Amino acid sequence: MSYVKCIACGFLFSFLGITCQPVLAQLNLDSLKLVWKNEALDDTTRLNTLTRIIDHIHTLSYIDSVEYYADIQIRDATAARSEKHLANGLLFKGFYLVTEDQISQGVAYLDSSISINQRLDETYGEAMAISLKGLVLMFSGNVEEGLPMTEEAYHMMEKEGHIRGMLQCGALLSTAYSITGNKKEQFRYARQGIELAEKLGDRASMAEAYHKMADVYLAVEIYDEGNYYHELALEYSIETGHKSEEQNILAHMASLEDKQGNYKKALHYLEPVVEWQRENGQKMNITTIEARLIYVLTKAKMYERAEKEIAAFRSGMDEDGLMSKYATAMVNYSEGKMLAERGDHKGAVELCIAAYNGYLGYNRFLQELEACECIYGSYKELGDHQKALEYHEKHQAIQEEINKEQVVKDLQKFEFQKQVIADSLAQVEKERLVQVTHEEEVRKKNKTKNWAIGAGFLFLLLAGGYYSRWRYVRRSRDIISKEKDRSDNLLLNILPAEIAEELKIKGKADARDFDKVSILFTDFKEFTQTSEKLSAQDLVSEINACFEAFDGICGKYKVEKIKTIGDAYMAAGGLPVPTDGSVKNTVLAALEMQDFISKRKAEMDSQSKPAFEMRVGIHTGPVVAGIVGVKKFQYDIWGDTVNTASRMESNGEVGRVNISQATYEILKDDTSFSFENRGKIEAKG
Repeated sequence: MSYVKCIACGFLFSFLGITCQPVLAQLNLDSLKLVWKNEALDDTTRLNTLTRIIDHIHTLSYIDSVEYYADIQIRDATAARSEKHLANGLLFKGFYLVTEDQISQGVAYLDSSISINQRLDETYGEAMAISLKGLVLMFSGNVEEGLPMTEEAYHMMEKEGHIRGMLQCGALLSTAYSITGNKKEQFRYARQGIELAEKLGDRASMAEAYHKMADVYLAVEIYDEGNYYHELALEYSIETGHKSEEQNILAHMASLEDKQGNYKKALHYLEPVVEWQRENGQKMNITTIEARLIYVLTKAKMYERAEKEIAAFRSGMDEDGLMSKYATAMVNYSEGKMLAERGDHKGAVELCIAAYNGYLGYNRFLQELEACECIYGSYKELGDHQKALEYHEKHQAIQEEINKEQVVKDLQKFEFQKQVIADSLAQVEKERLVQVTHEEEVRKKNKTKNWAIGAGFLFLLLAGGYYSRWRYVRRSRDIISKEKDRSDNLLLNILPAEIAEELKIKGKADARDFDKVSILFTDFKEFTQTSEKLSAQDLVSEINACFEAFDGICGKYKVEKIKTIGDAYMAAGGLPVPTDGSVKNTVLAALEMQDFISKRKAEMDSQSKPAFEMRVGIHTGPVVAGIVGVKKFQYDIWGDTVNTASRMESNGEVGRVNISQATYEILKDDTSFSFENRGKIEAKG
């Protein structure tokens, strides 16, 4: 099942505006069917009843029955020449087709519904169809066309003063902004949804609005507030008997606890969801939920129960479902992890590779990371060090992506908290104006009676309110300041300080040409052979020890680290701010790196432990430097100078620093160095 299906099922049917009490939902559904089948009733009554039947079907999550009743509604509405009900039937059919990944056909039905509603001047139905179509387009990758449609639908409801329509289209619009990453607007419409739901007094709508707000907070990792709104949403869902929404909330709460490592608590929330879906014959989400249960059981080391669930999952798995591929990847990882724990590393490799490949394309970096750890460890135990190294390098690359993604999340969190404070201050000002207006009315009505007492009371009330709000704002600003410092530090781990500052100010950083940059490359000699003598933990620890030392040396000489590539380390002197001494400093940094490796080897040799030896190469010349990527950005450099520096390293000698003729010409008169002419050496590339 596609992600479009998950989202559409969560929002579409709220447009009906029918407040059901599904405590006796099946009984109500049977009663409605009797009314619908009563041919003695007029067409309008029967078609209205059919609409309510479809709403009950959604409430009970019988999504697969939607198409059946939608086709009936289209047929009966056409026969009765009721265009309004025909538009509803077309909308239902379009929704179902979208959930089955038949996007173009589904959009065609939505367009037909829009056209009929426009002809009938039915703003409500037209706006809901437009809003859903816009969201579908966005999830299909067409943000440029989809977002304006969801905005248009909301403004149509707003112009009509239709509170329930604003609530429903606002929920869809909040989801639309979550796709674009606009947390400010996502929060604004989620908060407005709560206000509108409370104004309507519709507790089922309040449950959905609180759930929406919980998702906003959790997306920026503000867990306390997210949990608070989840609890409210769950309370109202249980109260109104909205079982599908209740299960959805519980699944989200389980996912959050799982993410934080609280596996027992995650099971507490997850088990009722699995049980309810099995009891009600739910096919829509069951494979994904069962896979999540298996994953959590494995993490909690409840292997015996996990094995039973795996057997049940594999016997009933729908191989054709899009979401089942991701679910299968989760189960493969869980089973592979169990096999690795029990020493069956051959089986673990096979399953974890299948899991890794299954995760690709879903942007689930944490899951990819876990799969690589399993593969790396198992290959290491099997003695296949070449394959172990391959997945170790993939592990490092994924970890870098996670770190970059965390920087983006922290920046979003910082901006989001600023927006929350701004809204809080605006609310305080609004309350103050209300109080001032009230005070003026009291003054006019009671000009000579108790004016001083009333004014004094209002003053104390305002003072108390301002003091409380001032304390809140001050605490919030302290939190924001700490989060900003943390975000800045994370950003500086990825980008040079000057580039990071430009990115924060302008939102982008321009690529630049540099005439004289010294590129430094290091590489460990016979890395694969040496790594075979080390355990997985010792190998990672040794590489980290070396690269941490290199980071410190680069900082000392103001040389910019660019990146690591497996066991290679790349840095550059003379950017992003060119300096006169950059060439000399780069060579000094290289010499100190070699000195560190030599001392490290002597230390390890004395303990009879394997140690690395290293080559270093440097070349000086022009490069282009800039940021590649938008969301997961990286500062990098390009040009022939980079390729030549790499050849200097690969043709260098262990324990020495190999520099090019260009670098030598700059430093040849510097008495700090002694040079040895190696003659002409052929360097390929």
